[in-house]
Formats: sequence, C-alpha cells, structure tokens
Amino acid sequence: MVGTQQQPLEVLNALDGAKTQWYHFTTIIIAGMGFFTDAYDLFCISLVTKLLGRVYYTIPGSPTPGTLPSYVSATVNGVAFCGTLSGQLFFGWLGDKLGRKKVYGMTLMLMVLCSVASGLSFGSSPKTVMGTLCFFRFWLGFGIGGDYPLSATIMSEYANKKTRGAFIAAVFAMQGFGILAGGLIAIVTSSIFKAAFPSPAYEIDPVASTPPQADYVWRIILMFGALPAGMTYYWRLKMPETARYTALVAKDAKQAAADMSKVLQVEITEEQAKAMESKDESQYGLFSSEFVRRHGKHLLGTTMTWLLLDIAFYSQNLFQKDIFTAVGWIPKAKTMSAIDELFKIARAQTLIALCGTVPGYWFTVGLIDIIGRFWIQIVGFFMMSAFMLGLAIPYEHWTTSGNQIGFVVMYAFTFFFANFGPNSTTFIVPAEIFPARLRSTCHGISAASRKIGAIIGSFGFLYLAQNPDPAKTDHGYPPGIGVRNSLFLLAGCNILGLLFTFLVPESKGKSLEEMSGENESNRTSV
Repeated sequence: MVGTQQQPLEVLNALDGAKTQWYHFTTIIIAGMGFFTDAYDLFCISLVTKLLGRVYYTIPGSPTPGTLPSYVSATVNGVAFCGTLSGQLFFGWLGDKLGRKKVYGMTLMLMVLCSVASGLSFGSSPKTVMGTLCFFRFWLGFGIGGDYPLSATIMSEYANKKTRGAFIAAVFAMQGFGILAGGLIAIVTSSIFKAAFPSPAYEIDPVASTPPQADYVWRIILMFGALPAGMTYYWRLKMPETARYTALVAKDAKQAAADMSKVLQVEITEEQAKAMESKDESQYGLFSSEFVRRHGKHLLGTTMTWLLLDIAFYSQNLFQKDIFTAVGWIPKAKTMSAIDELFKIARAQTLIALCGTVPGYWFTVGLIDIIGRFWIQIVGFFMMSAFMLGLAIPYEHWTTSGNQIGFVVMYAFTFFFANFGPNSTTFIVPAEIFPARLRSTCHGISAASRKIGAIIGSFGFLYLAQNPDPAKTDHGYPPGIGVRNSLFLLAGCNILGLLFTFLVPESKGKSLEEMSGENESNRTSV
C-alpha cells in the first residue's frame, strides 16, 4: 500500500520540482496579455468620462463644461464590474467542470468582440450612445471576469513550487502595464487630435472647445483594447490542459502523461499519471461540511481581504482624476478644451502608474517567494493605511498651493504598497490553497468578492467624495463627506483587510496538494 501511495506523490513532485522551462515564460506571456487587456479595458473608461460629458451633456450657455449626470457616470464606471463579477463566478465554475483550456479561449474572444463594440453606438443621442456603451461594457466585463480564475489556476498548476508565487505574480503584474498603456494611448491619441483640430478653452469659446472630432477620440481609446487580446488568441488555443486537472479531475491518465511530458520535457509514463487518479477520494463538495472544516476560514479570508482591498484600490484608481482636480494638480475644466482635458488627465494617471503602480507589481514578483505571501500582504495593508492617513490628516496642507507635488508623491506610495502588497497577493493565494477540482471555482468566488468591493468603491466614491457644501458639489451630485473623510474611511477598510489576512495560510514553498489537503485525503483513504 505504501508503494502505491508514494507513486502519485512522486509524479506531482516532478511538477513541483521541475526546472524553469521556456514553456513557463510563454505561459506568463499568454496569460499575462489577458490581464494587460483586462486592466486596459477596466481603467481606460476613467480617462474618457470627462470627455463623454463634454461631448454629450454640455448645456448651452452653462459657465462650466458638460459632465455626465451622476447616475450615468456611476453606471458607465460600474457596469463592467457587474459583468466581471458575473463572469468570475460563471467561468470559475465552468473552468472546474469543463477544464481550464476549453473555457480560456471563450473569455478572450468575448473581450475582443466587446472591446470593439464598446466604441460603436446604435445612434447619436446621449441616451443611445451611453446605453450601447454600458451594454457592451457589461459583456466585456463578463469576459474579463473569466480571465481571473482561469489565468491564476493555469499558472499555479504549471509552475514549480519554488517559483510559483513569482510566476502567478508576473501574470498579474501585466495589469500594471495595461494601466500604463491606457494612459499612453490616451496621451498619444489626444495629442494627435489636438494638433489636427486645435480648439480654445471652454471659457473662451464653449462651442468650439469641443470639436466634432472629439467624438472619435474616446471610441479609438476603448477599441484599442481589442488589439493585445486578439494577438494572443491563437496561442491560448494551442495551450495544453494542465496536467493536474487532467489527472486529478478529468481522470485521463494518458493525456495527463502527454501534457506533463511536454511541460517538464521529461518522459512521464501513463502508469505514473494513472496513479494520480487515486488521490483525494473523499470528493467533498463546495457546500459540504467537510469543505467548511478544511477551507471555510480560508475562503472567508481570501474573499474579505480582496473585497476590502478593492474598496480602497478602485475608488482611488478610477477617480484619481477628481482628487488631482481637488488639489489643483489638474486645472479647472473651463480653462481647457475637451481634448486638452483628456490629455492632462491621462498624463496624471500615467505618472502615477509609472511611479507607483508598475514598480509595486514587480517588487512582488521579485520578493514573494523570498518574503512570502502573508508578510507582503500584512505590510501592504499597513502601509496603505499609513499613507492614506498621511493624506487625510493634513489634507488642508496638501490642498494649499505649492504642496500638490507632495500630495501626488504620497498618493503614488499608496499605489506602490497596494501592488507590492494585497492587490497582488489576494490574486495569488486563492490559486494555491484549494483542491484541484474546486480551485477555479474558489478563485472565482474570491475574485467576485473583489468586484463587489470595486462596485462599492466606484459607485460609493462618486458620492462620498463630493464636497459637503452643496454649492461646491459637481453638477447633479448631492453633498458628500468630502475627499478627506473618504480617505479616512478607506484607511479603515485597509486596517480591516490586515486583520482578515490572519485567516489565510502561508503557501510559500509548499506544493498545491499540501496546501489543499489532497495529500492528507490520500493518506486517510489508504
């Protein structure tokens, strides 16, 4: 009995102990380009909302440029998150039922088609344009949602245990480049249109400040998201199914042997792979008492830390342009033309991405398998709380003329420690600690909680950050609690996230089967 018990462990150890192969890097690129597109599509909308307001909602004779009505702005910013939440749950479940590979191409094609369609419209009136935009951004989000559990699960099941954290983090780090690309594409597009169609500031000539060609600018920016996704579609279809899924879930030893041999570049016999099928015979389900006993607190930990992180992360990232305006870093809207305003918003967000967002992701890639997931997440939540309080407590100081650069530096550090912290680790850990047959589903549930946090952040911050003085709120918005009090609230979310981190186990240097308890199930059944 002992000999047959050890054989499957030896096959899995071959996966865990395999040297880093070129195939690992191609998987990072293929999966990472999906996340590049995810970030681009989700965050580029925040760049163009001011432009949409000018193009479709300018009121003739108004002293200020048009802005999206509050309900339209909330819907445009949040509808993709609703789609993403649905997609994470659906495709996470489907990935465990049909296999990672079969579902992987579906999500990418949906993203390509809906990115293009988001830049189109069924009419020219504000109602039809916004309705079309929201419809296709929901389905764009649905496809994006599937990318989260599938990419994380595929990378975790391909990687060896020594570098697994870095590989999964590298896939997720492509989000940083996606955010950066969104800003750069907006800068380039707006620069080209500014040169081709020069226009005065709104306060000089309200009508001429928004040239008719501005309507093409936001469409080009949104549709560009289809390009990187489409470039990797063929390679996604060529990826083999992960050997762990094929052997442990699909029970196809012959195919598992072939797939493992390809990834490891060593010969794995069908008999070796066949032995893996005996593992985890208890087959407890997601809603069973056995799952609750083994992984209930882990799932609570991964869902709550991701939810709390994203309330803070998305409320800042989506609406940082409003914060920059509040401290005077971006001029008042009436002093700029429509395209010039887009250029300056994109420049500000690109600077934050370049200085804080992108470096934070890659610090995680370099250090996660050295420091571990737990401590990176703890320190990240703590430092985010500290910097948000550092922005909130002396907020009047930061809004004083001459101090805005200091505000931006502090703000960039909150993003650095979000990404060298919980924004990366909350993506990695759910792909490591649950059983193979439930891995994609549990990651999808954890990721869906993230989008609940993003919806709370994106919808709530629109209203909460409004000035308490009714005379100083944005057009169409009721008074809120102000940016300062909103930052206090976000700091509190981060402190709660730190506490929930203690429910999540450290997975550094451990095999997937050790973390999920599948080895324990095998010993019990024997």
